[in-house]
Amino acid sequence: MKISHVLSTRQFADPSILQRLFELSLEMEKNVVNEKLFPVLNGKVMATLFYEPSTRTRFSFESAMNRLGGRVISTEAAGHFSSVTKGETLEDTIRIAGNYADVIVLRHFEKGSAEKAASVSRVPVINAGDGPGEHPTQALLDMYTIWREHGRMDKLNVILMGDLLYGRTVHSLIQLLSIFPQNTLTLVSPPTLKMPESYTQILREKNISYTETDTLPQDLSSVDVLYVTRVQKERFADENEYLRMKNCCNVDETILSRLAPNTIIMHPLPRVGEISPAIDADPRAAYFRQAGNGLFVRMALLELLFQKRSLEQKTLVMGEKGFW
Repeated sequence: MKISHVLSTRQFADPSILQRLFELSLEMEKNVVNEKLFPVLNGKVMATLFYEPSTRTRFSFESAMNRLGGRVISTEAAGHFSSVTKGETLEDTIRIAGNYADVIVLRHFEKGSAEKAASVSRVPVINAGDGPGEHPTQALLDMYTIWREHGRMDKLNVILMGDLLYGRTVHSLIQLLSIFPQNTLTLVSPPTLKMPESYTQILREKNISYTETDTLPQDLSSVDVLYVTRVQKERFADENEYLRMKNCCNVDETILSRLAPNTIIMHPLPRVGEISPAIDADPRAAYFRQAGNGLFVRMALLELLFQKRSLEQKTLVMGEKGFW
């Protein structure tokens, strides 16, 4: 399989494709740790075009490109310091950027913007978050983290907790989790921030067992993954409503004490109070390892986009662990 753009996790809705991508990501991880990097993208230029703020996503993409021998041109405030202020459309901006770069990484505030960009782009487009829509590379690194920590992507008991209405990371992740029919999901959020129907419909179509609730289950002893998201302040029109909701789904030491020793706590970051810093030193706190995994997955995706390898090739054994 060759990929032309990375727009949605729907493109990776095959366990064998995920396995191959993660094998390549693990290979990248080993190369980084052993300082054995190869300039396979020498001469290539990546444009990071961000209309919304970012630290982890932008830095990890730029680091990935640099480590593969490519170069980067970048703007983090494209909506304020670009021709957008003069009225230029996204489509025209993409057409122009394609003259200067070999791949465009786009973050935009509008759902569907990545697909719109890809429809006019002469170079690959990677969706780095399109408003409340999707964030496919975040979901891929999330699944890679689960695979690295648990050695599997099936038979998982997963809790997704927080802002499930606007949280694009969980919208993408739920599509990957649904590939494996033996996974079980619990969706925890206030009723006004519950998972959109379009995503729970996916779970029903895939026969994935799931429960929707506004409180954490009392018994957390069988949970494999507790995935926490912040309430998305930037999506609220009413600040008072945001303030009322912001602390709806916090994780503290009391909740930590109810989790099993092998549970991992994940968060796409940044956190704004929903996970207590007192938890950071606990080995179950995987969110900083999770963020680090973004580098390896994005290195693998960049190499694949330039067709240096195919997703059909097989190299390593799925679930290889113990390389931290």
